[in-house]
Amino acid sequence: MAAGKVAVLGAGSTGCFIGGCWLAAGLPVFFIGRQQIGIDINLFGLELTDYSGFLEWTLDVDYRTDPAALAEADIILLCVKSRSTAEAARDIAVHARDGALVLSFQNGIRNFDVLEKALGDRFELARGLISYNVAHIDTAHFHKGVAGVLWAEDLPRLRELSAKIGRGPAELQLSDDILGVAWGKLLINLNNAVNALSGRTLLEELKQRDYRRVVAASQREALALLKAVDIVPAKVGAVGPNLLPRVIDSPNWLFRNIFLRKWKIDAKARSSMADDLAAGRKTEVDYLNGELVALAARLGRDAPVNQRIVELIRAAEAGAEPLAPAALRRAILG
Repeated sequence: MAAGKVAVLGAGSTGCFIGGCWLAAGLPVFFIGRQQIGIDINLFGLELTDYSGFLEWTLDVDYRTDPAALAEADIILLCVKSRSTAEAARDIAVHARDGALVLSFQNGIRNFDVLEKALGDRFELARGLISYNVAHIDTAHFHKGVAGVLWAEDLPRLRELSAKIGRGPAELQLSDDILGVAWGKLLINLNNAVNALSGRTLLEELKQRDYRRVVAASQREALALLKAVDIVPAKVGAVGPNLLPRVIDSPNWLFRNIFLRKWKIDAKARSSMADDLAAGRKTEVDYLNGELVALAARLGRDAPVNQRIVELIRAAEAGAEPLAPAALRRAILG
């Protein structure tokens, strides 16, 4: 079956960036998302940029708000927040045609189980992940501020899709160990909460070793839990999972001058969790740090670092102010 028409369901920051890049590559893409984003795109056009100087701007965007449009899609690119997975699955079940491919580009691990339970008998499902951050700069401007690619399961229809997308800021790479890649990406995403709690851009946050110490501690805790259940996270990016906490926790002179320069993070980049806090939305912390808290509970163990991070994010959602580097380190590590 040909790759066909692509619907981006949950067309916010990442969905607009990915779908916009695929549209620019010549794919038939339409978007389904919040009304305000659609209004902004209709008024100003869809503007896409990245850290390397890439710029794409177009007025020719098919943006809708009604999920009934899913009936037109051969491929559904699922970009809703993980907390909205069940609702999105219901929309797909009601409106999409049987046999459509649903590709989940969502944070965390458990959301895919929800999709399999709700849709697995009627649709082809594929796990995917995004190895970079996209920031909503203003109106309809979406910016990829970190190097990285999209990952997805190695399936025949996705091979065809990947070939049609080609090289570019939203290229699609395929893996036969996508669950390992997902856990590897979750380790990197443990920085999202620290970035949100810092109130700073990614670059400003990562320059501060006290923030990085918290990230490294959460990653070490995660690696111990994954080892206990024989999960081997894959290498995502330049640094392997077992080395990652050591790199993150390295002295400022080494981290700033060697590692940070290689990671291609620009001054506009920030985590999606930081964007959620800024917009007054509930975050996805339950699907990142909370994923590890839940895993620890199933093992009859504790995950005190990640549990404390979850608690601080909850306080931030309720209006708590950002924390300075030393204050955050003390609040979590003592």
